Amino acid sequence: MRLLVATRNHHKLEEIRQIFALPGLELVAADEVSGLPEDVVEDADTFEGNALKKARELCGASGMWTMADDSGLEVAALNNAPGVFSARYAGEPCSYPANNAKLLRELGGVEDRRARFRCVIALCAPDGREWTVEGRCPGRIIGETRGSNGFGYDPLFVPDGHEQTFAELDGATKNSLSHRGHALRRAAAEWRALLVAG
Repeated sequence: MRLLVATRNHHKLEEIRQIFALPGLELVAADEVSGLPEDVVEDADTFEGNALKKARELCGASGMWTMADDSGLEVAALNNAPGVFSARYAGEPCSYPANNAKLLRELGGVEDRRARFRCVIALCAPDGREWTVEGRCPGRIIGETRGSNGFGYDPLFVPDGHEQTFAELDGATKNSLSHRGHALRRAAAEWRALLVAG
């Protein structure tokens, strides 16, 4: 069966394909299906709310089983900010360097650098059924960007038990540790019967 993934980011889609590989399942990006809304306004106040909203809207528009995720960075010393505003932390348009620069400014002089990435994945069926799973990755924010792999806050985030940032780790290692990796593996295990049966 074909599963619509609510993203136009092919870097993210490839990351998802590496982990969420189920027999007979073809993952399709939003820009590969005609007639879908260009963008879904992510105005919920939780990752789960945004993931469900994206999955519902694209499922309704396409008539296809749809998977969507929302994820972000939560920094303990900033009361879990940027949270759902992670992508647009420094304002519109979304800019990874600007977001990273703002985060470093906000943490200037702060000793507590604990942070975690969170990801919620939602699955919506055309008959209205819905499911969600969550993944987390704890770590810390360092004082300057390092590495050129990954995207977003990856150059500033060092996962617990490691010395390299997400942007310095190879893709396989990052996927084994990341919030999205944890959520995708859970989703593949929990939703396998649904999606392989179709």
